[in-house]
Amino acid sequence: MCCATTVDISVVIPVFNEQDNLRPLLDELEGVLRPTGHSFEAVCVDDASTDRSLAVLRELRQDRPWLRIVRHTVNSGESAGEATGFRFAHGDIVITIDADQQNDPADIPAMLAAMTPGIAAVCGDRRATRKAGDNWVRQISSRLANGFRNWLTGENQVHDAGCTFRALRRDALHDLPVFNGMHRFLPTLLRYQGYAITEVPVNNRPRTRGSSKYGIGNRLWRGIRDCMVMRWFRLRAVRGDRAQLDDVATIHHAHHHG
Repeated sequence: MCCATTVDISVVIPVFNEQDNLRPLLDELEGVLRPTGHSFEAVCVDDASTDRSLAVLRELRQDRPWLRIVRHTVNSGESAGEATGFRFAHGDIVITIDADQQNDPADIPAMLAAMTPGIAAVCGDRRATRKAGDNWVRQISSRLANGFRNWLTGENQVHDAGCTFRALRRDALHDLPVFNGMHRFLPTLLRYQGYAITEVPVNNRPRTRGSSKYGIGNRLWRGIRDCMVMRWFRLRAVRGDRAQLDDVATIHHAHHHG
């Protein structure tokens, strides 16, 4: 499973100073993914952590051949972590999940089930469980940011854009523009490019280890500023599914069935 050049599922995990969450998260992921029968890998992208995250990952890799580690030489943020993970992922389906254990791996089978033909992204929706996992500052800033973001970007299908727990088709990720804040807008970017997306309810658990990297300053105001870029991109986006390979096998198949 671990050594194949392609696998069914890649779980991309941006990591910054989450040394205490990594072992329980990877144990949970294995417990959820192995019974599915799908081949899988976890791609942990260490964003120049200053704690023991990288050392812990190296220890965990010793008896988890499905664990791959990518290192950032400089701290680059969550969007860069996801983009790096996409670059190194081998899976047909890419699942993005936070390293802080607030996302529940038990939701992954439902996300995979919702990825029916024609759907490029299944997005987690934490609204039903938001109060259980977040303090009032995060709840309010998330609600304000989501509402303003959706109004400004014309988004009407994503109700919890701040939730980065998603299942994505790797083939749909090739043309994504990479910028700081990209992870907040990823489903909308895909929709601008002509892809279909959907949402499923997911659990939002309270953080029990480590500390949050976000507050009003970098969740609300930065997100609103990024919306201006999204308004421009909405008018300039090129369809992501525009190309189809015209090779000998394709021509032969068409003639055979013609």
